Amino acid sequence: MKKSTVICLLFCAPICSNNVFAQKTKAILNHIAIFVVDIKKSGDFYSNVIGLDTIPEPFHDGKHIWYRVGPVSHLHLIEGAREPKNYFKNNHICFSVPSVEEFIVKLQKLNIAYENVAGETGKFTRRVDGVTQFWMRDPDGYWIEINDAKD
Repeated sequence: MKKSTVICLLFCAPICSNNVFAQKTKAILNHIAIFVVDIKKSGDFYSNVIGLDTIPEPFHDGKHIWYRVGPVSHLHLIEGAREPKNYFKNNHICFSVPSVEEFIVKLQKLNIAYENVAGETGKFTRRVDGVTQFWMRDPDGYWIEINDAKD
C-alpha cells in the first residue's frame, strides 16, 4: 500500500465516519398534528378534497385520524378544538399535485374557495421558478397550499 493511501485512510476515515454518524442522527419529520373541531368534517376534507390515505392510529377513540403524507411522515387530526381560528397564510401545510388546474376544477365543483398569494379569490400564483400555487382553508381555518412542484 502506498504512503498516500495510508495517510488518506488515517485522516479521511474519521471525517467519513462523522458524516455517516451525522446522517444517522439527522432529524426527520415524523408528523404534523392539527387540532380540529369536528373530526368527521375535517376527515372528509383531508380524505376526499385533498385525497390523503388514512393509516392505522392506535387510539381507536373516534377522535383521531392519521394520514400518510410522505414516505415516513404523517398528518394527525385530533378532535377537541372549541372553534375554528384565524391563522396566518404563511403558517401552512403544502401538498403538491400533478395538475393545479385539475385540482381547481375539483374545488369549483365542491364550491371551495381558493386564492393566490395576494389574497385574490379564484386566482393562482406562478412563482419565479415556474411552480403554480394557490391557497385555501380547511374546515378549521388552517391554510393549505396546493402547488405543482415536482420535488
